[in-house]
Order: sequence, then C-alpha cells, then structure tokens
Amino acid sequence: MEHVELAAADLLLRPWRDEDAPAVRDALRDPAIAQWNPQGGDPIDDEVALLWVRRRADWSTGGHASMAVTAAADGKLLGSVSLHRIHDGDASIGYWTVPAARGRQVAVRAVVRLTDWAFADLGLHRVELCHAVANPASCRVAERAGYPAEGTLRESYRYGDGRRYDEHLHARLATDR
Repeated sequence: MEHVELAAADLLLRPWRDEDAPAVRDALRDPAIAQWNPQGGDPIDDEVALLWVRRRADWSTGGHASMAVTAAADGKLLGSVSLHRIHDGDASIGYWTVPAARGRQVAVRAVVRLTDWAFADLGLHRVELCHAVANPASCRVAERAGYPAEGTLRESYRYGDGRRYDEHLHARLATDR
C-alpha cells in the first residue's frame, strides 16, 4: 500500500516520520492515552517511541494504514488515526488525540477523513470502531463521525490498567449515507 497524505480542513493526516518520536513519547505518557490505547506495558522512552513510529510508518504488509494527525499550518502533532486489521474489504479504526487537541473535533474529523479514504481508495466495505464503554468521549467521536452503535462486546479488551472492559461496537458501511 502506498503512503498518502490526506487534508481535512486545518488538519493534515500523513505517514509517521522518525522525527515524530519525541512527540509520540510525550503523547503515549498521557494518562488518558495510556489507559485507552495501551502499548504493552513497556515504559515509553525514546527508543520505544521510535520503534512505535517506525512500525506504524511501515505499510508494506497492507494490513494497516497509520497516520499522524497534524495541524496543517505548523505540522504540530495533534493525534493518531489508524486503520488496522485490513482484510477482505473490512477494517477497524482507532485514534487518540493529545490533551491540547481535545474538545476541538480533531478525532472526529480525522476519523471521517480516513474512513472516506478507506471506502473510496481502498475499496473497503465495512469499518468497525470499538471503544471502552467507560470512555464516553470516544463514544461521542464514533457518533459524530457517523458510526452507528451496533452493540456491546462484554469484557472484550484488556486496557491500560490491566482490566477487561466492555466495549461498544460501532461501524460504518461504504453504502451508508
């Protein structure tokens, strides 16, 4: 899969770069990101952040497309949005935003833009979005990005505190309006 850059008003979604590692290190240390986007328990230092960025920059398997969400004006990192488990016309989407970007619809706009690209350019049919029921901000992102709720997955994922949480399952289809 070829890297792309996607514009969304004042946002730019672009492939990850090595120079993003310090900002990623700081972001992954944020308590909310660490809770809802666990990274496997290793302390987030410079080396872990650089490996994180490099894994997400490598789209060669075709199984994921991960992008830095940046301010179009100055390139400042605002968050992350990724399609993962891309297979047979389906995928899942995930995201996070740095504290300074919260409350500004950054995640909503990034999710909408990446989803539209996935349907138009990758030819996907279904994109799922799961979030912990205990994370109502993520539920608002899903709803505002046009992902209707489909149900609850009981104790389906172990989050950053090591506990299993129920998750809401949302999804969009290419045929949705």
